[in-house]
Amino acid sequence: MSAKRIAVLGTGANGAAIGADLTRAGEDVVFIEQWPSHVEAMRKNGIQVNMPGESLTTKVQTLHLCEVATLTKKFDVVLMLMKAYDSGWAAQFIEPHLKSNGLLVGVQNGMSVDAIASAVGIHRTMGAVIEITSAMFEPGVVERHSNHSRSWFAVGSLDNSTVGREEEIASLLRYSGAVDIVSNIRATKWMKIVSNATTLVPTAILGIPMREAVLIPAMHQFMIKCGQEALAATLLEGNPILPIFGLTAKAVESEEQVVETLLDTLMSGFVLPNSTTTILQDWQKSRHSEVNEINGLVIQTRNKHGLASPANSKVLELAQRIESHELTPSMENLTSLISVME
Repeated sequence: MSAKRIAVLGTGANGAAIGADLTRAGEDVVFIEQWPSHVEAMRKNGIQVNMPGESLTTKVQTLHLCEVATLTKKFDVVLMLMKAYDSGWAAQFIEPHLKSNGLLVGVQNGMSVDAIASAVGIHRTMGAVIEITSAMFEPGVVERHSNHSRSWFAVGSLDNSTVGREEEIASLLRYSGAVDIVSNIRATKWMKIVSNATTLVPTAILGIPMREAVLIPAMHQFMIKCGQEALAATLLEGNPILPIFGLTAKAVESEEQVVETLLDTLMSGFVLPNSTTTILQDWQKSRHSEVNEINGLVIQTRNKHGLASPANSKVLELAQRIESHELTPSMENLTSLISVME
């Protein structure tokens, strides 16, 4: 037990699962959440986390977003698990409640670290990468498809001011899974974007589980193309290819094979046969997705270097049409999605 005062800002499926792990470990944790019925369900019944072969219910401390204004004690650590597009306002919102020597950690998709650092200062920012497959469709109930042995994090400093403090965060996240402390967190986050660009939105467009999509030969080829465009983007930014998901450096030494390696590792190590992506879950709830922060970032980065992104551009186009209700996630979108491969 760390004796730190901890907030989990954003307690959807992953945030609630991590917060529950910390609470059961005896940490002083407060859940801060913007979904009112979810807060009330947790107050009444605790948070229920269903995992393969196990279900755990944990009593937790919860606050509605509007109740944060009543706090008088500041936090040592804030683990932020908001959507990437909410990072800026969420970090600014919690900044007055973070100690002067506290740390805010964006345990999120996308490249949210700069928005966080802008709000709280780089000296109070720690970078992180997360891989947990989970879902939430009912207030107070998490379907965690990746149990603790199949969950992975990376933690790293953005600046010399926090070098040496990585273990403060790693020690907390180890309650939920394996943790690697890395020296280049930006490049590591880009490697997760490579994986996310390959899987999250492309499979969601078809409205089917990830493993089912991968078994469609033309879809598999298209997904690899999305990942290869993303990999080229991070290399253009001067970043090295780094291992994620607990892989070794040797496992990702082949630039030609790294996207396939990441996809195979994700499917075999972290995803159940019925696992759908967070993007599809958002669309099923009529919510905006993180497509701009994933595939959109790939397009933006490649454009900066004078390169087109045909696969990721098609993903963005169809995702935007789904979010404007012109299309629905469906196998009927497959022909349009893979048309760029012709």
